[in-house]
Parts: sequence; structure tokens; C-alpha cells
Amino acid sequence: MNHGLQATREFFSTFTQQPPSAVALVPLRDGALRAWAFPPMTSLQTAVAETQHLSFQLKVGAQNVHWEKSGAFTGEISGPMLTELGISRALTGHSERRQYFGETNETVYKRTLSLLKQDFQVILCVGETRSERESGKTFQVLTEQLTVGIGPKNSPITEYMDGRLIIAYEPVWAIGTGLTATPEQAEEAHHAIREFLKEKHGAVIADRTAVLYGGSVTPENVDSLLACSNVDGALVGGASLKPAGFLSLLEAGAKLLTSPDDLIK
Repeated sequence: MNHGLQATREFFSTFTQQPPSAVALVPLRDGALRAWAFPPMTSLQTAVAETQHLSFQLKVGAQNVHWEKSGAFTGEISGPMLTELGISRALTGHSERRQYFGETNETVYKRTLSLLKQDFQVILCVGETRSERESGKTFQVLTEQLTVGIGPKNSPITEYMDGRLIIAYEPVWAIGTGLTATPEQAEEAHHAIREFLKEKHGAVIADRTAVLYGGSVTPENVDSLLACSNVDGALVGGASLKPAGFLSLLEAGAKLLTSPDDLIK
């Protein structure tokens, strides 16, 4: 719940004056590096308009979407409403939605399936609380969230796991707390998620499903997290709110893709 209309305009206008360096600009333009932004509902249309002026691809997504296309659901927004704005990306199951607004694994499944059917790309968030980690229940929690949130092998979601469904591991104890999973902890959890996908949905789906890490990611620690073999990207909160931080994160991701010499060529 940050960045109203004016702040959103200022955020994106910074990138027209100070675009990413060539190291990041090349992969952003050719799609090897993907950058998405998820502003609040009131700023979505402004964000879409502002990103049209950038010299690189930066797509806009929604933080939360209802599973029905219309109806008596006061305060919610629907897929068709977003489509009218030119938006086809969304988060589901973010830990703050689960913690503060009663989101459950079952409603996460309904939102995810509905959005995938509407040709959205979806980032499905999973993660354990501090007490669950300390009591050794991390993998039990992840398994339950994924089992219900995606469904069994033959669930309707399976046919849409063609790269449009992305998983984000965000340990709740590391969100907004300043605590961050160590690279070893992140890799362990991401490996478990990858193995779950392989066992339940097959090696092909496991390989083409990106798994992001989220939880107090900063420009200072993103390098070590992205270097993990099963970490495909980052879902970032506070560190991405300022343009300089956002650019630093993009630069870090780009440097891991290829060498500067290759980009110059």
C-alpha cells in the first residue's frame, strides 16, 4: 500500500531520465531479464501509461484479484477489469493477504485457476511463519500450500502450467522484518519446491516453472540469493520502492545472466 498517482508518475519518470545501464538494458529489451511492478489498485492505470514511455520492458501487475469476473464483491477487482487496463499479471496468496485478510489455500487456488483461465501470468506465493520454521514444519507447510493452491496432478491448473504460473517462496518471518533467509535456506526451500513440482506434475513442468525468492531482498543481498541454482528471481517489497533500489536490483539480476563483454557485442 505504497505509491499513489503522483508517486507512481515520479517513480517511472525517473527511468526515462536515468535508464538502466547497458548491462541490464540489453536483457530487459530482449526478454532474458523480466521486470514487473505491482502497484496498488488506484495506481494501475497510471503505471501502465507511464511504462509505455520507457526504453525497456517493464510490465505492470495487480496485487490481488477476485476469482469471479463480476458480482456483489464490494472492494474487489476482477480479471476483466484489469484486462481493460492492459494488465495480464497478478499475485495470488501473498502472505499479507493470508495474514491480514483471511486468504486461505482454497481461495488462493480459486484465484489462481480463474486468472490462468483468463490468460494471466500468475505469481503464487507460499511460505512459512517463524514459529512453523522453528518447529521444523517448513516443508510440511510448503507442501500443503502447494498441494491445495495448485491442486493434484490432474487438477485444472495443470494444463496451464506452461510457464505462466510462477511460484514465489516468501518466508513470512523474513517479510518486512529485516531478516533474510540465508542463501542455503533459500536454496533448500526452492529445491524442495522444485522436487514437489517434479513429483506431482513431472520434470518438464518443474523445469519450466520459475521459483522466485521474496523476503527482505535488498541490493546488498540479492546477488547471493540469485546465485542459488534453484532461485530464478526475486519478489521484492520495500527495497524496490525507490527507483535507485529498483535499478540496483535489475543490475544485479542482469550481471548473473551474462558477462558485460557479451552484452557489448
